[in-house]
Amino acid sequence: MISLSLLRTAIAEHAAIRRIRRLQPAGGAGDKLFPPTYPAERSTDPPQHVFELRRVDDREAWCVLIDSVQSQANRMEEALLAAATEAGIPLPFILVDFSAADLLPLEQITSLDAPHRVYDAIIRDSLLNEEPFMESRPGRRLAAATPGDATALLEISPAALVFGAWHSQGEGGGLGAKFPRALVSEIMGIDTPVETVVRDRRTNRMEPQTAGRRTGSRIDPLGVLRRVDVFKSPTGWSTDQKEAGKGAKKVRPSEINHGNITPTVAPLGVTCAYAEHRSVLTLAGLRRLRFGDDERNATGRALLAALGLLAIAEQDARGYALRSRCDLVCDGAGTLELVHADGSTEPVDLDRPEARDLYREAYADALQAGFAFSPLMLKPQPKLVEIVRRSRELALEGEGRDDQNE
Repeated sequence: MISLSLLRTAIAEHAAIRRIRRLQPAGGAGDKLFPPTYPAERSTDPPQHVFELRRVDDREAWCVLIDSVQSQANRMEEALLAAATEAGIPLPFILVDFSAADLLPLEQITSLDAPHRVYDAIIRDSLLNEEPFMESRPGRRLAAATPGDATALLEISPAALVFGAWHSQGEGGGLGAKFPRALVSEIMGIDTPVETVVRDRRTNRMEPQTAGRRTGSRIDPLGVLRRVDVFKSPTGWSTDQKEAGKGAKKVRPSEINHGNITPTVAPLGVTCAYAEHRSVLTLAGLRRLRFGDDERNATGRALLAALGLLAIAEQDARGYALRSRCDLVCDGAGTLELVHADGSTEPVDLDRPEARDLYREAYADALQAGFAFSPLMLKPQPKLVEIVRRSRELALEGEGRDDQNE
């Protein structure tokens, strides 16, 4: 088990704590998985998976991205938020309360689920005690924070230091302080069959394409045919243009979600030898963060390391149901390793209850050292509420579809 004293020593002397865990599809080895898709370079091409040629066991092998660093961070932050709200783990964060804005189901956004964490526009455009947040004392502290004095982030939302934050709207046109990720986690599919094609004749660059295929179709139980005339307006649809309302246009039945869906085959889905979940908590990176004197530095860094280990444990407890047709299970334990400065390693044990106890002890130690943790409750500025409300109105009028690809 990792004790707090061992953790403090490790941060002072060693390089990292990592874990490399093998995974297999829940359906069994060789079952098809569906990694995330990303837009192709040309709008006319179908969406694609992300492939990389990596070095695996002294050979080159095609690998596919199953869960990105950003996605993994979001999953761990979600797990930490659940641990804080459901299990009473003492974790400070910023909360923007939308409950009075009548925007259900939107009720609250926190610095653990806002895209840019404590520096997100949602937080920046909110109020603390009727004062614009970035003009308040906590807001000014966050704006002034640097790796040389990261106390403000540690006391207000320490997860921002674990998963990284950038004050991109700071002084100097985006030259605000940057806090690199201390915890990096990623899931890759290893040794994935691909079909390679030449996409760029000028550069002769080879672009891989999955060897898997996804089929799609739907038979309409009502038997609605595509040649039936349908008219659609922002307020509804009808087979009569006048009844459909002002601005009604002729559309296919499929555009109002009726009729058959023609069978399609798309190059999507993969198989792989195995999936690999690799998580690295950088101790050398934590040593760059300062919080005052030597004792406060050691205490703050230990708290962040304990929080990173807790994030790994909390995500483990949730399992690997990543998305539709992408469920994974462990193929072996995959223990944590302490990586020494010379690259040698030693195994260390830490289960979920132990990770919670370790974090609670580190938090209590930080309180004893004089850190003043201050979770914050904000409310959105009226202009922020209005932009959300107006966006919803446009979406209901059918005018928001194109914005999703911006």
